[in-house]
Amino acid sequence: QVRLVESGGGLVQPGGSLRLSCRASGNIFSIRAMRWYRQAPGNQRELVAEISATKGINYEDSVKGRFTISRDNGKNRWYLQMDSLKSEDTAVYYCNSLIKGTTMGVPVSEHWGQGTQVTVSS
Repeated sequence: QVRLVESGGGLVQPGGSLRLSCRASGNIFSIRAMRWYRQAPGNQRELVAEISATKGINYEDSVKGRFTISRDNGKNRWYLQMDSLKSEDTAVYYCNSLIKGTTMGVPVSEHWGQGTQVTVSS
């Protein structure tokens, strides 16, 4: 089994910064994609940033230049550095991944973390 655990959410003032962290553990051979999604109340979950073996690094337009996704391959961790935060960034943030397990014949599977609340407010 694979487990994703997020950390780093909280309350921050507009213009401030937060760094989210996601750690994957369990039956992992390789991680094909590392992503961050967010969901604000009343909105659909949206992809914020991703590092993909096939697509490279991509960001949702509203966070370009403010958010940075990075990874630490050796520790199966990835991060979302969020700078110049705005009130509209308030949401529950989820990490997501596509993981190839160590069991032969089992296809790549998608996994989600439990979510961490980010609130941007003065």
